[in-house]
Amino acid sequence: MSGPGLHGEAGAALLDLLGEKLVTADRDEVDVQSLGTRVSMVGLLFGCGVSAPCLQELPGLSDFYRKTRDRLEIVFISSDPDHKKWQLFQKDMPWLALPYQEKHKKLKLWNKYRISNIPSLIFIEASTGKIVCRNGLLLIKDDPEGLEFPWGPKPFCEVIAGPLIRSNGQSQESSTLDGSYVGVYFSAHWCPPCRSLTRVLVETYRKIKESGQKFEIVLVSADRSEESFKQYFSEMPWLAVPYSDEARRSRLNRLYGIQGIPNLIILDPNGEVLTRQGRVEVLHDVDCKEFPWHPKPVVELTDLNAVQLNEGPCLVLFVDSEDDGESEAAKQLIQPIAEKIIAQYKAKDEEAPLLFFVAGEKGFYQEGYIEISLFFKYCPGWPVCTVRCLAQGHPFFFFFCSTQKWETLISYQSSTVT
Repeated sequence: MSGPGLHGEAGAALLDLLGEKLVTADRDEVDVQSLGTRVSMVGLLFGCGVSAPCLQELPGLSDFYRKTRDRLEIVFISSDPDHKKWQLFQKDMPWLALPYQEKHKKLKLWNKYRISNIPSLIFIEASTGKIVCRNGLLLIKDDPEGLEFPWGPKPFCEVIAGPLIRSNGQSQESSTLDGSYVGVYFSAHWCPPCRSLTRVLVETYRKIKESGQKFEIVLVSADRSEESFKQYFSEMPWLAVPYSDEARRSRLNRLYGIQGIPNLIILDPNGEVLTRQGRVEVLHDVDCKEFPWHPKPVVELTDLNAVQLNEGPCLVLFVDSEDDGESEAAKQLIQPIAEKIIAQYKAKDEEAPLLFFVAGEKGFYQEGYIEISLFFKYCPGWPVCTVRCLAQGHPFFFFFCSTQKWETLISYQSSTVT
């Protein structure tokens, strides 16, 4: 599998992600650079041998790999608890693996692609490292023969193209969405959190419509039967992809890498993602004063958005919540730093490596932050900053009195988590 190295940017992309060597099931080493001479796409498979869902995915994925290995390579990124379990699981894999001892690389990959559950399969371009598809396992179910390779991302208008329906039986073409803000709503009747969100979302939809804003919602159902879909959809005043159009529903799930429901993706009038946190915005902004919910560089950490702590590395600045102006002052303090980091990564067409939050030491007791409350007890008045990735469970705490050093430290941490 050896071959001439990649050159320039192409070589740097894979080398930076994976290091210099990968291993086969027989423990033979493979130069990462050789992938660029052989394939145009790489799948990063995150999983472990003690996970039943991971074991269930292996047979289908192995069949797919054998059919397409002349065009792509898969690299296994293990979360196995020890080396022996990794060896037992990896020995049956026909693809490559990141060496078990490369735990730092594994952590950086988890952080970069915001892996929150396993198994996950991310397809990236071999030449650039850019994401082609976040939900590779769903892609394989849709295209088991690889006929649509290389699965380049398609615009929303192309994926949604076709008739949409209302609960009263009326139908309209998806082109009527052009020029509107759109909420793509992934939901199902069998899911209690979905039903709770739907009740709030109906009022949100009404308020935005009454304000004269161009806004529409499209339901992408995950119901298990058409009867359940019809019952659930009857409560909704917006549009839906017909339940019978399973292929289009699956493509939309794939387009946005949906791995759980409810999920509300807000699109701008050009069909570009404005925010993936539509659920949080709807529940937080009940009067719709901040619609269309442009993402903020720094937000206040609450029970509503705490789920984002599981999506990847987060920077949280804890302040004295008894001071009414402290949280806002803290936001203003770190916002320029956050904006600078976000802009740097946006220029590279990449997501920023950190999410930025401000939180008080009282009123928020998410697991893993008890130690922060204890710190405040013994060191009152000190601002506290923590960078933590709950998905991997590795905390990094930083305590300081001098605000002059915050930008340097935060910028340093943003570079170390990617």
